[in-house]
Amino acid sequence: MAATAHTDPPSDAAPPRPLAVPAPRPRGAWDAWGSEAARLPAAAKAIVATVLPGKAHPVRRRAVPALTPSRLSGADLDALAGVVGRDQVTPDDEVRLQHLGGKSTPDLLRRRLDDPQAAPDAVASPAGHDEVAAVLSLCAERDIAVVPFGGGTSVVGGVDPARGAHRAVIALDLTRTAALLALDEVSLLATFGAGTTGPQAEELLGARGLTLGHFPQSFAYASLGGYAATRSSGQASRGYGRFDDLVHALRVATPAGDLTLGRSPASAAGPDLRQLLLGSEGAFGVLTEVTVRVRPIPAATVYRAWSFPDFASGASAFREATQRGIRPTVLRLSDESETRVNAAMGGHLTRLRGSLAVATFEGATASEAEGTRDDLDAVFTAHGATSRGEDPARSWERGRFASPALRDTLMDSGILAETLETATTWTHLPALKRAVTAALTETLTEIGTKPIVLCHISHVYPAGASLYFTVVAALTGDPQTQWATAKDAASRAIAESHGTITHHHAVGRDHRPYLEAEIGALGVEVLRAVKGVLDPTGIMNPGALVTPAPTADRA
Repeated sequence: MAATAHTDPPSDAAPPRPLAVPAPRPRGAWDAWGSEAARLPAAAKAIVATVLPGKAHPVRRRAVPALTPSRLSGADLDALAGVVGRDQVTPDDEVRLQHLGGKSTPDLLRRRLDDPQAAPDAVASPAGHDEVAAVLSLCAERDIAVVPFGGGTSVVGGVDPARGAHRAVIALDLTRTAALLALDEVSLLATFGAGTTGPQAEELLGARGLTLGHFPQSFAYASLGGYAATRSSGQASRGYGRFDDLVHALRVATPAGDLTLGRSPASAAGPDLRQLLLGSEGAFGVLTEVTVRVRPIPAATVYRAWSFPDFASGASAFREATQRGIRPTVLRLSDESETRVNAAMGGHLTRLRGSLAVATFEGATASEAEGTRDDLDAVFTAHGATSRGEDPARSWERGRFASPALRDTLMDSGILAETLETATTWTHLPALKRAVTAALTETLTEIGTKPIVLCHISHVYPAGASLYFTVVAALTGDPQTQWATAKDAASRAIAESHGTITHHHAVGRDHRPYLEAEIGALGVEVLRAVKGVLDPTGIMNPGALVTPAPTADRA
């Protein structure tokens, strides 16, 4: 018998018991992507030593640093403890250290170079929606900013412990909300606490023969609430859709009150208010429960890779296949530079040339998956592709979550390795790729550290596709300014070349200066108006996404 998603309980009722609570998951290291840095292959070290010009300046990991002192009083901590429990709120440095912000290269550089580290004044860990709502009410009364914190994997400054104009800031750690709260096996809908991580969700669903199928590169650590708050897009987006495509309903706690959004699979009852919260990055409130579409675990998976003569022919094939409605589960195209570098790092120096495409295909039967593969193969062959069998696709899948941790080892050796992403229409894709590549290359070359710039397509739509860039260069003696200068040049090139400032990394604080160029001054004012209604005192994640209007303008 299928369980159904619960309705809001009366205010005096205890919350419903979860269907299942997952085993705890480890956090990443405070100063690195994962719990242990990935090893740099010998071939990669050779590439770094021979290809990258400029003197490399190693930036090594350090001992545990000093943190900024907590600004919260004993009365503040007692009040928070009265909501979440004495053991679930702490100003201890050991806990605050795990909540210093996200995991971009600027974040990691700050942790290696700055002293003391800017830390939240305390970390509070609510158990569910009602406790979250009570914490927000309390913090609004006491002028304490709140930064919702899931997996801490933001790469755009989305979870920095910023207090803005407020007297203190807490990190609101959502780990204790992790749970499968309800499951409707008829409608294939599952409701999770927002702090549930990707692996936890797959474990809980897998026990019931189901999957969510959302696998971003941050999968090992990121939370479902974070996926929704940033409009995440997983590596299987062609088959499963972006995360916002998977969201059926949301429960949200805001300083102004609660929202329960998403009653039916489709509605014409005015604008879809879920869209105001999807991508809101904790600036309006806290997503506490997320109801998502799930599906049976596929019975069969098939793999295939192809090489194209060049990136342009590969992109043309991707466009035709997508517009014809062919739906592999994963579909990725590396440009010539990325293909060469990946081949060298894997020890395949001469086997792969041109532009490599990899794909996976899922189905209820092997023949169903093979049929989609054959349809894609026909299109690709017509565009000059050569089949490379299964191995490159299987190899990519084995290592698909490992590359972010390589930044840690490279930084130790004085090498910058960072990413940025965008999307545009098929018409503008070639020019956008050229513009961003040129901006990165010219800016870093002027500094004296000519880079290697790699690019791939990993998310496709009938009207266009994403571009995901990786930049590798020698670190200068001022690496923070080095990357900030290059990122600004690339961001301006994106804005001037019909691209979006972010396809799936979100706005955070890093992309906020470029948001108005994309949505216009009036669009920014709309976001400010929403923040003014839902977060009238401006305590929610100050500086992320949008800044509040001046007090005089809100009066």
